[in-house]
Amino acid sequence: MFIQSLRIALSKPSTSIQLCLIGVVGGLSAAAIIVLFRLSIGFIQNIFLGASANYTTLMSWQLFLLPLVAVIFIIGIAKMTGFKHYRLGVPFVIHRLKMHYGNIPFATSINQFFGGVLALASGFVVGKEGPTVHLAAAASQYVGRWFKLPFNSLRILAGCGIAAGIAAAFNTPFAAVIFVMEVVIRDYKVHVFVPVMLAAACGSVITRLVFGDYSELAFLSFQAMAFWQLPVLIIFGIFLGILATLFNKQLMWLMRLTRPLNMISRLLIAGLITGTIAYFMPHALGAEFIGVNTFLQNSPTSQLILAVFVAKFVLAIVAIALGVPGGIIGAVMVIGILAGVLFLQPIQYLFNLPDLSTNYALLGLAGLLAAVLHAPMAALSAAMELSSTQQVILPAIITIVSAHITSKQLCNNRSIFLQQLEYQELPYTTTTIRDELQNTGVMALMQTNVTLTTDGLDPDMYSDLQANPDTFIVNRVTNKLSLKERPSDSVYEPTKWQQVSLAVGQQKNISPIIRQDLQALSEQNTLAEVYECLYIKRNGGVVVVAHNDDNNVYGVITWGMLHKYLLRQQH
Repeated sequence: MFIQSLRIALSKPSTSIQLCLIGVVGGLSAAAIIVLFRLSIGFIQNIFLGASANYTTLMSWQLFLLPLVAVIFIIGIAKMTGFKHYRLGVPFVIHRLKMHYGNIPFATSINQFFGGVLALASGFVVGKEGPTVHLAAAASQYVGRWFKLPFNSLRILAGCGIAAGIAAAFNTPFAAVIFVMEVVIRDYKVHVFVPVMLAAACGSVITRLVFGDYSELAFLSFQAMAFWQLPVLIIFGIFLGILATLFNKQLMWLMRLTRPLNMISRLLIAGLITGTIAYFMPHALGAEFIGVNTFLQNSPTSQLILAVFVAKFVLAIVAIALGVPGGIIGAVMVIGILAGVLFLQPIQYLFNLPDLSTNYALLGLAGLLAAVLHAPMAALSAAMELSSTQQVILPAIITIVSAHITSKQLCNNRSIFLQQLEYQELPYTTTTIRDELQNTGVMALMQTNVTLTTDGLDPDMYSDLQANPDTFIVNRVTNKLSLKERPSDSVYEPTKWQQVSLAVGQQKNISPIIRQDLQALSEQNTLAEVYECLYIKRNGGVVVVAHNDDNNVYGVITWGMLHKYLLRQQH
């Protein structure tokens, strides 16, 4: 059967055509939902603003009401789906990927889609990558759950969806791959890397077919820089590292401060603060790159750039800390662009330099992103891909490394995603053994030479074992207690499994066979679940049965087989 052979192939941690196939399928499904997400945002903004991020066309009272009205709708959607499902964004996806193989609850996806559309369309300073990562992981993972694929492949499938979603959102497939491997999956194994690359390519192709072959950050062109300017970038990186630390610490401080408030109160406060600042400064709204480009093309004064920078810095912290359904990366990138332009102002005045604002804007984006997320490779790949030139590599490395070291070592700053996970008490770490075993499905290791018996008799089993010594005999024992005799539903087990084997050193009047209890696991499980069942006794085994059908036995895994797998040699 095709589906069964597909599941067996996907249970193995190795590059295969089947794994590449699910990468493509996951990429296409994720890209489709992200294109719909982007079109929904554009549709709303075209109706109310006339164009994307065109907030200056609205009157002051409309700017004040816009975030508040959006918040009311966001609260209404959250109320319909249940407030307990209001856990969204990149940190939540990292938790689900690490602890639940990327299984994303459907209700959270509903909140993320409609809440993200409303938040981004109404001018909150949040990025679209938060909803993108959440929705893309969910869309691709639902495909795997539909076909009941092994859990280890569902984890990869979710990573493929995220890569495709990021590529579809920003048209940056290479940066999307590095982001997934460095920030989300945190695993550089080749068999994971290959399908993720394919998925990112699919996402980029889909977004180019729908939106055209262009990047929203194409205005950040990069010009060659003189060597004497490179030491200045070290100072620039230190500035960005301090700025990133300030951003992360203030964000976490506000989250702790407002923790006693319920979600409705926090969202209303975020809408009120955003609307109030927008009333006086329309340019402070939104984290769209087209809006920043339009603002900078109008040759604003240094004072106005500083005011918009401070306003976006504050509004981003307020929106993210108070739970507005958006991402942190887009906001950080916009703040980094403005920080780079601001940093250049006194240097350009003192040294009478040509206009290098796009250079420093791009380097500011990369440096601040690396320092906030602690993802230097993702930031460097973004700078390379957005600039489409090799000339950016050396300046970007100097800026990113300076910013990252300043943030991490000198300022004792940590990745904002990890801080958010700890604040929300969402586990994201596992043991080395479990992390390794999660990469392999049970179908890759199980012994399939199994004979199934039901309430069999010892003489029959003894004969079978003598005739087929290499065969695993699994006895299915049905619990025949009546309903009145059952202690409770919580402890009653309708089916018990036993492995039957020949006794060593048989003695007189003692049964020549041994029955050993087995625990049942679904064919979707990984070796991590096998280890959890067996590691305490370090003996026995598990029987692999079909999902929701324990009459269909696929194979057996014993502790000896698992132990041998753990001690295997690798290159």
